[in-house]
Amino acid sequence: MWHKPTTLADALTLLAEAAKRPCVIAGGTDLMVERQLGKTVTPEAWLDVSALNALHEIDAAPDTLRIGAATSLRTVARHADVQARWPMLAASAALTGATPIQNRATLGGNLVNASPAADNPPVLLAYGAEIELASVRGIRLLPLTEFYTGYRQTVLAADELVIAVRLPTPPENARHYYRKVGTRQAQAIAKLSLAALYELDAAGKITAMRCGMASVAATPAALPGLAAWLRGQTPATVDPAALRAQLALEITPIDDIRSTRAYRLEVAARLIEDSLTDLSDH
Repeated sequence: MWHKPTTLADALTLLAEAAKRPCVIAGGTDLMVERQLGKTVTPEAWLDVSALNALHEIDAAPDTLRIGAATSLRTVARHADVQARWPMLAASAALTGATPIQNRATLGGNLVNASPAADNPPVLLAYGAEIELASVRGIRLLPLTEFYTGYRQTVLAADELVIAVRLPTPPENARHYYRKVGTRQAQAIAKLSLAALYELDAAGKITAMRCGMASVAATPAALPGLAAWLRGQTPATVDPAALRAQLALEITPIDDIRSTRAYRLEVAARLIEDSLTDLSDH
């Protein structure tokens, strides 16, 4: 059965009353890939949220950004406020597949799919994002760092829907670094990616750092230990060997068809080093 409600209240009621959670769908791009790979998806019911206007809104206030979960990645990438104040998000959305995919794929779908290789969660982790989870019981705000519980697993309850993502506005002096490493420029799943947001004091020492990495663990990784370790250091004097030792404490890459564990460990360290060099050069 295919449900396509036009109000959020109707969608949440459907979820609350369903004996078994319907398969929630918006752009459907991940589903297309699964079917192309021969994976059979036959839920008892579908919940199409693409007609919920409230999930397509972008609201950029002076201190926050709120993006509806069903907003397309193309819309996110081209939004003027996102480009100006959250440039890593504009960049990651623009690198998620090719343009036709970005026109259909949604920011909420990229989060809920819970792939450790997804392009946008690392950026959202670096920006300190919170997500809005709605049900007939109300709305709760949850830091993205608490959303993922394991490979393709989240805390999303059976009657809940991700309706929006909220990001605080970064400080004006914040430094943004984003890089995706893939086999090719377009339509490549990340071998690895890093998003990092730095703040430095007048002496050039790191006072705050927040980051996200893809494809280095079972979930998108926030690396709080690395951030704490870097605080107080001057980018140009960070010891590479010590950096690698710290990284090895927090990431657990695997060997798969896209890359090897050894490669990912080395590239992860080099991306952090590159982000530090970027700080020293500006």
